[in-house]
Amino acid sequence: MPRSLNAIGASLFIGGACARMFDHTLLPIQELSIVNEVIQTLLNRKSIRAYEERPIAAEVKRELLTATLRAPTAGNMMLYSIIEVSDQSLKDTLAESCDHQPFIAEAPLVWLFLADYQRWMDYFDVSDVDKVCGSRGVPRRRPEEGDVFLACCDALIAAQTAVIAAESLGLGSCYIGDILEKYEVHREMFDLPDYVFPIALICFGYPTEKQKARVKTTRFDPRFVMFENCYQRLSAADFTTMYHDQQTRWLSQGTRPDGIENFGQALYFRKFAADYSLEMSRSVRAMLKAWQGTGLAGDLSAA
Repeated sequence: MPRSLNAIGASLFIGGACARMFDHTLLPIQELSIVNEVIQTLLNRKSIRAYEERPIAAEVKRELLTATLRAPTAGNMMLYSIIEVSDQSLKDTLAESCDHQPFIAEAPLVWLFLADYQRWMDYFDVSDVDKVCGSRGVPRRRPEEGDVFLACCDALIAAQTAVIAAESLGLGSCYIGDILEKYEVHREMFDLPDYVFPIALICFGYPTEKQKARVKTTRFDPRFVMFENCYQRLSAADFTTMYHDQQTRWLSQGTRPDGIENFGQALYFRKFAADYSLEMSRSVRAMLKAWQGTGLAGDLSAA
């Protein structure tokens, strides 16, 4: 019989082997015992969606790319590619296709990070891998589910490396998760083969003074995120504490849709069950069908 959330959240393995790692709140940066430039950069970073009308110099872009390409990568295979979107018409289209966000078109620099196994498949072709597979009597392997995840990890690690490098260079950045939507549109826009698909779109630019002054969003207390030795599901009381500030702000707004009683319900319908989330799932299914070779990438009928 399933245990209640209260029972699950309170459970610990005998002997205390499984426990929450932290039981304190995040310390303000001025109270941290060790602060260096890297930590300072990580703690200062926030999403920037408005930029100065100031071009990014070629040497700055070179430094950004050089740092990005030093990102950790599985087996040094670098299972990702990056497209710099410099054509204004393409940026204008992305501003619409990525859930109608005009600032994308105004960003001085836009990079599209791609999970990419096509480069290795092409190299295996050039290397005549089929010949050796034939002589050994084994089928030629194609990228599968594990390869998808590995390429996605590589692409996202590179993207985050770029974001932090940009921050250190005085550039603001913003991830655009909506690039996962409308796969067929983006595939055609960027001429993507089957074993390549978008993972992250990032806008870069020098932040406006207003953006610099904007207060950073908060993060969850470590006790709800960092565990020791095993996963911990949270109790109802945990969630009350965890979302206290969000619930308070939500209640202060006054006007609420019919039937919505709390922040969790509001967030479910505003994000998780929203039309764009459903489109994202449909789009990713189309990506995977193309990757697996089980259907046309342009098939819009997937449920």
